[in-house]
Amino acid sequence: MFDSVTAAALTSALDGLSQRQRAIADNIANVNTPNYHAKRVQFEDALAASVAEGNGRVTATTGESLEPTRLDGNNVNLDTETLSNIDTVLRYQFATQAMNGQFSSIRTALRSN
Repeated sequence: MFDSVTAAALTSALDGLSQRQRAIADNIANVNTPNYHAKRVQFEDALAASVAEGNGRVTATTGESLEPTRLDGNNVNLDTETLSNIDTVLRYQFATQAMNGQFSSIRTALRSN
């Protein structure tokens, strides 16, 4: 059960979303830092491909945003970061609930024996 594709995918998603939350926090903290480029975390496409292959395990990658910069060379957009944070928090809550459902199934199976 712990090695299922679903459990692996949920664990990978939680790891990726956690990494994204840290990147968003870094971006917001550096909103006024000259020449700072926002970080972007990607894992969804790789996760979908991995699940389709029957694995579910991926590692998120962090890259630099290619969005245009302001005059000071910084490209952090506070509105974009705020919306991304809200989206990430909601996805994290959903994945956590799904993982809790997995554990509830295990507990139920163990109790019935």
